[in-house]
This record gives sequence, C-alpha cells and structure tokens, in this order.
Amino acid sequence: MKTTTYAFALFATIGALAIAGCGGGGSSSVNSESGAGGSEDGGTVAVAEVSGLGNVLVDSEGMTVYEFTEDEGTTSVCYGGCESTWPPVTAAGKATAGEGAMSADLGTTKRKDGTVQVTYKGHPLYTFSGDEAPGEANGQEIEGTWFALDEAGAPVEGTATATSESESESGESEESSGGGYGGY
Repeated sequence: MKTTTYAFALFATIGALAIAGCGGGGSSSVNSESGAGGSEDGGTVAVAEVSGLGNVLVDSEGMTVYEFTEDEGTTSVCYGGCESTWPPVTAAGKATAGEGAMSADLGTTKRKDGTVQVTYKGHPLYTFSGDEAPGEANGQEIEGTWFALDEAGAPVEGTATATSESESESGESEESSGGGYGGY
C-alpha cells in the first residue's frame, strides 16, 4: 500500500510540474543575466537542417528555436515554470542573422524582467530544455502550442527523427522519445 501511495504522489507531482511548465501567463519570472538561462549570444539566429523537419531556425549554438502559439503578438506570456522549460532566446544588443536567416525578419521585444528577447517575423523565440544537442527538436508540437519555425517564420509540422552515432555507424535506427515534455 505504501508503494502505491508513493507512486501516486510521484506521478501527481510530475504531472503538476508538467502542467505548470507551460501554463502560460504566470506573473513570476526568473531574474538572471539572460532571463532563465536563455541563449544570450547577441541573438544570432540561423537556419539548419533537423532530420524529419527539414530546415528550421536555430540559435548560435545550433539549438532548435521554437515559437509558443499562446504568445500575444511579440509579447511573451511564458514566465515562471514555463520559462525554465522553454528559455527565451535573448540578446545583449541587436539580433543578428546567421546563415539562411533574413535580418529583415529579426527583431526584439522586452520581457517583464527587462531582458531583450529575440523575435523572428514577430514570433518571440525560445529553446527547449529537453534538447541536449544541435539537430534535436524534442519540443516540437508539445501540447500543440510549441513549434519549430522554418526560414520563412512559419511553424513546421511533423516530428524530428533522432539520429545517433550508433545509427550513423550501423545504419540502424533507434526509436525517438520526443513526445510529451521530453522526460520533463
């Protein structure tokens, strides 16, 4: 009976954290030099290929960037737990276009905590804490509100396919666990 109670409590806690992670418009914010661990790199946005999705926008480290469809125009509504799971792409100054991105489509917006978030075609940009390496897009289509963007700034549909060293060497595919919160 004790094991069942602990298991239920664990699942309830994980579920609550998952819901809070993308609950939208909370008023709390994480205050650090770059927001919530966002990509503070001068706000460079480029284009790179992600297997299964095609060409998508990435930050200066090659990490997939996403839009949150609940945002209100260029105003972010992702704060608190959401901001921890989906760090905003921030800039110390002007956003810059890397390879494949159009500088005319880049912009910035000021967040509640004073940091400057990069936008593309009016969409505030975020990374996903569940993406651990360039080429991953584990945040794609989570809750039907998080989408990678193509070079035109349009949401990409589909699911990224995982590639690994063992797949590249052996030619065999491993199954991706890209759904849900990517384990978060």
